[in-house]
Amino acid sequence: MGFNAGKQAAVAGMEKNSLIMKIFSFNRIEIDIAALQDNFYSIQQHVGPHVKIMAVVKSDAYGHGMIQCAKGLYRAGARTFGVAEVWEGVALRRAGLQGEIVILLGGVAESYEEIINYNLTPVVYDLDFVTGLSHVSARKNSTVNVQLKVDVGMGRLGILPNEAESYISLINRLPGISLSGLLSHFPVADEAWALEKTRQQLSLFKNVLASQKEQKKASAVAHIANSAAMIYFPEAHLDMIRPGISLYGYFPDASPARAKTAVPAMELQPVMSFKTRVVQIKELEAGCGISYGHTFITRRKSRIAVLPVGYGDGYQRKLSSRAEVLIRGKRAPVCGRVCMNATMVDITDLPPVETGEEVVLMGRQGDAEISADEIAQWLETISYEVLCLFGSFNERIYLNNDKNIN
Repeated sequence: MGFNAGKQAAVAGMEKNSLIMKIFSFNRIEIDIAALQDNFYSIQQHVGPHVKIMAVVKSDAYGHGMIQCAKGLYRAGARTFGVAEVWEGVALRRAGLQGEIVILLGGVAESYEEIINYNLTPVVYDLDFVTGLSHVSARKNSTVNVQLKVDVGMGRLGILPNEAESYISLINRLPGISLSGLLSHFPVADEAWALEKTRQQLSLFKNVLASQKEQKKASAVAHIANSAAMIYFPEAHLDMIRPGISLYGYFPDASPARAKTAVPAMELQPVMSFKTRVVQIKELEAGCGISYGHTFITRRKSRIAVLPVGYGDGYQRKLSSRAEVLIRGKRAPVCGRVCMNATMVDITDLPPVETGEEVVLMGRQGDAEISADEIAQWLETISYEVLCLFGSFNERIYLNNDKNIN
């Protein structure tokens, strides 16, 4: 089947669709490439020059824009990139990205050609996939790097530790493929209660690495540390780390204070902001209902600002009468239900506000800030989901970029 036609269309339009569809949108996502690069530098300084960094840019770089972020990170020094699916790796190659691209979900038989032709490195955990890739690669007189995933307690993808020896032996015997990495993943490295469990899982992984070295096989890059382990378990840094959320300016456990205690010198800056504007201001008497269902009734004479953003733009209905926004550097509460394309906020206690003024839904305005962590609390989720949600639904504008970005 080759490269899926639907994904191909998505790749072709990934950086153009928002401009075509939303060129006059009131709402915009701002992505600060300089902040992204500074986060990379800060992480590299923390782990030291001898630890490699796999920059995780899967899922459209957590909503920040995979191609632009990968290029910005490459200029900052990143040479290894992690994506989820083969089509993402193909998109990066077509955009001209160099370096190693690791496919964290692996692939299927239909993706063999793309993996080989675009020099991608799949994570492997299935015998049929390994042997099939070997056959196709050898037939093409190629050699594909693969990385073997070991499950030490995530209960997700990966072989069990007691299977590692036989898999490593097989991969080293097969033509057309080469073992370039061994990896695993921590499930609770961000949980303060689970320190011992994480150390036990690291020990399991290190046992696999020791066994691999005893076999006197070719050395493979070892990596297990996500953002949480990078911060809280320096012994897990090994050869390479895989920061994701920390690249984009957030701590994995939504606890900057705890992280600062562990790594006081590491500075992270949020990369994404979400902004809209005021389109109407209404003067209402006490007793007026606001939005669908009249779940909010004014208790006094009130000034209400109408914002042209709603759940159709990723600003979810669950934020109704929970969230706050920034106008003129002050917080204004959302009042009533969030609509598909409109949200109302109470500006009665703010200085005079005019139609057309900037409103910050997420980010900084003056000395005030609304973070993805705070929005995640209102939505009862995590910052990762907030960033993916907002970034995927709105036009993205890149700041502190340069002419080398297409």
